[in-house]
Amino acid sequence: MSCLLLDTIVTMRNRIITLTTDFGYKDPFVAEMKGVILSVNPDVTLVDVTHSIQPQDIEEAAYVIGSSYSYFPAGTIHIVVVDPGVGSERKALVLQAGKHFFVGPDNGVFSHILNKKADDHIHQITEEKYMRPKDSHTFQGRDLFAPVAAWLSKGLPISEFGPSVEDLVTLPIAQPLVTEGRVHGEVIYIDSFGNAIANITRDDLARLGVHYSVEINNKVVRKVQYYAQADENSLSCLVNSSDHLELFVKNGNGAKEFNLTKGFKVTVVK
Repeated sequence: MSCLLLDTIVTMRNRIITLTTDFGYKDPFVAEMKGVILSVNPDVTLVDVTHSIQPQDIEEAAYVIGSSYSYFPAGTIHIVVVDPGVGSERKALVLQAGKHFFVGPDNGVFSHILNKKADDHIHQITEEKYMRPKDSHTFQGRDLFAPVAAWLSKGLPISEFGPSVEDLVTLPIAQPLVTEGRVHGEVIYIDSFGNAIANITRDDLARLGVHYSVEINNKVVRKVQYYAQADENSLSCLVNSSDHLELFVKNGNGAKEFNLTKGFKVTVVK
């Protein structure tokens, strides 16, 4: 489906804009972004993905938006603002990947998106008429990304916001190593329950067949199908709702109790 046809279809109904930031919920930053968006397009639907990304953790933001965006309807616009380089020379981007649109800084937050899609259309945001008149060097989420997303929701093509670009910042995405009878992976995300999500997927496990064991530090982790099957105070694992291998403690915090952190090695053995 062409960009023009997709824009025509989605502007016939209310657009959805999602927000993913590390702003937290104490300060007014998220509300200010929403106010700017609604001032441009009061008919848009706003959805908070999360504002609890660890401060300045670009990798975490990349994983979260990469895992969540596909559950939204075609034409959804996703703003991601985890931006330790705000005010610097880093580019501001608007892009289309598949049937979704993304707005945010060129610092790697879209690495999982760009890794999945081959038909990306990416433009640098340079047109000042779509920004707030007094663009702050410290809050471009409000003054640049929010208004651009709002104007995009009104049907403007992404080419309207600036020139196309190709040389983007991308993060190295840890991929599992599959060898004969083994899969070597690592923890890539810790959720709010202290569950540790690995980069090993259901498809990776399928290569080993039905019978396999999960090991950390040369110790076998008990496999279960759902959380209630696990024993309390011990580490268990399952394939979660996002089709990733997850390490957890029933009614506990696996990351704290077993010192699981991002980068922690996980091995699956046939």
